[in-house]
Amino acid sequence: MTLIRNLMNDRWAAASIFVIAITLLAGAFAPWIAPHDPFAVNMKLRFAPVSWQYWLGNDHLGRCVLSRILYGIRPSVLWVLATLAVSVLIGSAIGFVAGYFKGKTDAVLMRICDVMLSFPGYVMTLAIVGMLGPGLEHILLAFLVMKWAWFARVIRTSVMQYSEADYVRFSKAIGIRSRSILLSHVFPRVLPDIAVISSGSICSMILQVSGLSFLGLGIQAPHAEWGMMMNEAREVMFSRPEFMLAPGLAIVIVVSAFNFLADSLQVALDPKLMTRSIRRRSKEVKRTSYEYIRG
Repeated sequence: MTLIRNLMNDRWAAASIFVIAITLLAGAFAPWIAPHDPFAVNMKLRFAPVSWQYWLGNDHLGRCVLSRILYGIRPSVLWVLATLAVSVLIGSAIGFVAGYFKGKTDAVLMRICDVMLSFPGYVMTLAIVGMLGPGLEHILLAFLVMKWAWFARVIRTSVMQYSEADYVRFSKAIGIRSRSILLSHVFPRVLPDIAVISSGSICSMILQVSGLSFLGLGIQAPHAEWGMMMNEAREVMFSRPEFMLAPGLAIVIVVSAFNFLADSLQVALDPKLMTRSIRRRSKEVKRTSYEYIRG
């Protein structure tokens, strides 16, 4: 409850949560709220300008841009979130085991993570897409293969920090099972760290999916995706820039919302950062009041 209250008191966090919630709902209910069929081709409306019937105009095949942006939320955000959740789940399980039990278990698991992390993320993604062929599912598979090791490494560090606490040692001394200790004492304290790194990672994943789709390696036509929509609008990017602007703004807004949320989560979960933030805002208020009085 304290976390939620701190986030709601932060204007940027509240705005970010609102934008993310609206985006997810719009993507989930796209078939019901999209004004037109996103796959319907009408060459008479090719590159038609903005109108009351088509709020964002029509693309090179006369399809409704607004409807395609709404449908594009699914591959650009919803499927990326699902992949992130699976990666975090796998990484958390390995990180908890390695950080809590330590010893040979930790050494073996971390060497596997080191091997996975030795490959650059973009290179590994391109290699998997090159072997399996273009497609959103192959990009998401590459994320799944690469991201879990990074999450495991980060979460292991947090688990090791909390597993050395006195209350955990006392629980071990009185014979409480390791599973109960992990679920009752360690997991609640590591969960905020997981939330912060997850909200930060989603931004890079969305950008990578859009970038690869822009290059033609992601989702294929006729399905809608923001990066692919920008690629389709390249031929008129100077004469009709609004067709690239719409999906581009969608990417910027969603990624910015997740970025602001990650920063706000970090401040809300760290008392030191919260104190600094309050002091900074207090100084800004005092400076503004002083300038107002002088003026």
